[in-house]
Amino acid sequence: MPAYKKLFKVWELMKYGEISRQTVHNYTQMRLIKESERTESGHRLYNEEVFNRLKKIKELKETGRSLLQIKDILDSNSTTN
Repeated sequence: MPAYKKLFKVWELMKYGEISRQTVHNYTQMRLIKESERTESGHRLYNEEVFNRLKKIKELKETGRSLLQIKDILDSNSTTN
C-alpha cells in the first residue's frame, strides 16, 4: 500500500508559504515548483516537498539572486541528490 502524502491547494501554499496566488502560478510556470497533480475540476495540487523548495527560493532571493539563477541552483541540487 502506497504511503499517504498530503496534497495542498494553491490557497494553502499562499497561506503557509506566505506568497501570493500570482507568485504560486509564476513559480509553477517557471518550473521552480511543480504541481503533483490536478483535481477533476483542474485545480493544481502540490505535495509537501514544495514547502522546502519555497523556503530555499526565499532564502536565495534574499541573497539577491534572480529567479533564473535560483532555478539553476535548485535544478543542479536536485540532480545531485
